[in-house]
Amino acid sequence: MKKLNKLKWVVAIAAAFFVGLNQQVSAATINNDYALSTSEGSSLRTSNNVIIAHATGTYAPAINNAIFEKRTWYSNGAYVQYIVGDGGKIYRVGAEGYQAWGAGSWANANAPVQIELAQTYSSSEFKQDYITYVNLLRSSAIKYGIPTDVDSSAWCGVKSHLWITNHVWGDHVDPYGYLASHGITKAQFAHDVKYGFSSSGNNVNPTPTPTPKPSTPTDKKAVHVTYALHQKGKKWLNPVKDFGSVSNGFAGVPNSVHDMLYIKVNHGSTKYRVHTKEDGWLPWIKKADKNDTVNGVAGVKGHTIDGVQMYYTTPSGETYQQAYYRSQTTQRANYLGTCADNGTVSGYDSWAGMLGEPLDRLQIHINDNSKY
Repeated sequence: MKKLNKLKWVVAIAAAFFVGLNQQVSAATINNDYALSTSEGSSLRTSNNVIIAHATGTYAPAINNAIFEKRTWYSNGAYVQYIVGDGGKIYRVGAEGYQAWGAGSWANANAPVQIELAQTYSSSEFKQDYITYVNLLRSSAIKYGIPTDVDSSAWCGVKSHLWITNHVWGDHVDPYGYLASHGITKAQFAHDVKYGFSSSGNNVNPTPTPTPKPSTPTDKKAVHVTYALHQKGKKWLNPVKDFGSVSNGFAGVPNSVHDMLYIKVNHGSTKYRVHTKEDGWLPWIKKADKNDTVNGVAGVKGHTIDGVQMYYTTPSGETYQQAYYRSQTTQRANYLGTCADNGTVSGYDSWAGMLGEPLDRLQIHINDNSKY
């Protein structure tokens, strides 16, 4: 169910970028030879909340990484906007302001720029790479009005992939292990990104500034989701609360077709929508009222649902939770892969179903981890 997003952007041929607000710095040439074309990559725009700092995890030239991401952006499901390396060079792959596939759905949707730092054993090469990497992170944040604080507790700023793992999802811890191998601590990295480098490579402000420690909310609430499907040509089926292994463990009727859906939660908020064979993706719905077939349910009476997408929003200050859901179709045995609303489940998009095949069963639960 991996879906292809056609890229509707034109790659800007940028000759240089400039670092800082009023500082005179050297320009770094951007290589566009491996930029995704107009038919490649995601067409989804980002919200401008974070800039994400990565390291490649392998000791290989940056150009090799750029070539690999260009060639496998779809088959591997991974690419970023920029790769820095090879002695301070910058290679563009994805387009700024459009979602890259670098750190999961939440990060991808909120980061107009994600940057990989290629790994090298050479100390002299690392120094050039590091200065360019830091200044590109900093200048990107300034360009999009994003704070230059690194890994603060706020949900905006420059974020390491480790921060995304600790606060959203994942198992990556870059770029800190690689930076440490060249003697750069977390505190030094945070200071350098916040203040930048002059054209000579010296810190603009060499006085370290303490970086606030990230804090993870630990107030987890029990969230229950209630949902029901309408059987096409018949009636609303009994609602299901969460999911189980008995007869009420899913919404829907096996080997049947459904045309409408409602979903509600007892805490926090959710939005949801359906894809039908006749209409494609329909508008988002934010309330649940089966008597209001315009604003209270997703779907069109008489039209066949073949896809479902939903998001759960955790109230501020609480432990982050999300919707985990899966479906089955009339044309396949067993459930399709589990979906998570922030893309946690590798290999699946954040929607359930198989386009073209009627959805006959749906299971949902909300938690900080999957129970399937």
